[in-house]
Amino acid sequence: MAEPPREPLDRETGRRLASALEDIVAHRIVRIHNSVLKVMAFQFLRGLAFGLGTVIGASILVSVLVAVLARIEFVPLLGDLASRVIEQIQDAQGSSEP
Repeated sequence: MAEPPREPLDRETGRRLASALEDIVAHRIVRIHNSVLKVMAFQFLRGLAFGLGTVIGASILVSVLVAVLARIEFVPLLGDLASRVIEQIQDAQGSSEP
């Protein structure tokens, strides 16, 4: 595939291009990625935030699920399962208390 002929850039286009490149270089994310230590610190903090969010979200989801299952006692299979889950949680809480 043949390339179209390139026209030389005029001065105004060159100035706009240089200005755009200066804006990109001055951007925060580019400055962070200029240093390996900064990138490692940024990724470490990002991982901590992701892990903490995952743990908190899973805890909330499990507590809501157990609460919903505890209210469903009219369905025999789910009621028995919910009762066993609640008993195990209460046993675990009772054994951890001094």
